[in-house]
Amino acid sequence: MSDDERVRRKRRVAGESKGTAGDDERPGWKENIRSLGFAVIFFLILRTFVLQTFFITSGSMEDTLLVGDFLVVNRAAIGGRLPFSDKHVPGYSAPERGDVLVFDPPHTDEFRLVKRLVGMPGDRLEMRDQVLYLNGEAQDESYAVHLPIPDESDPRMGWQTTILADGVDVASYRPTRDNWGPLVVPEGHYFMLGDNREESYDSRYWGLLEHWRVEGKVSFIYFSYNRESYRPFAFVREVRWDRIFDRVR
Repeated sequence: MSDDERVRRKRRVAGESKGTAGDDERPGWKENIRSLGFAVIFFLILRTFVLQTFFITSGSMEDTLLVGDFLVVNRAAIGGRLPFSDKHVPGYSAPERGDVLVFDPPHTDEFRLVKRLVGMPGDRLEMRDQVLYLNGEAQDESYAVHLPIPDESDPRMGWQTTILADGVDVASYRPTRDNWGPLVVPEGHYFMLGDNREESYDSRYWGLLEHWRVEGKVSFIYFSYNRESYRPFAFVREVRWDRIFDRVR
């Protein structure tokens, strides 16, 4: 074999080796798609069964939650709901009185709500002149906000006649925003109220919340800004630094 042939052969072998190594270093398109698929599945599992985010757009929970608060919702505590069903995976706890919950309301499919759980199954609830009574005892609700707005009746509150406590005359029952009950919460249901009592559309109007509609318990605020500000770039210039990472109680 001549010297020229030896040189050409060495170059050819070196080129083949280099090309093979390069192919090994570059992942194929199938591997990229598989990795992306795993990432999407992991994200969906995380969002469905572990954590969810929520953004406050109304003042019904002031001053506990403000318009412009971004929330982290713990879905694992109560157990995430299986998509397109009313079934839940088991959680490590159950909803408790006083919890701030995110849920799928029974009166609309267009959005989710956040309210405070004030009535558990079997509870006897009543409101007299804006004061909530639980099983006959007035509740000290430090989180509740009341505005100087005249009391009013609402025909949507007529549903309450279906769960009136024994002894209440259905024919003469006339509930108002600040005076209603006593009601008895049936099994498998919750009674939800907004902390901003005169500005909240809650169980007083649309009824009871079924357990399966609960999506999670609000844990903390991870970002907040004054969304109602007219300043440009309010999400940067109007950050509420003192609310970031506040726990919600």
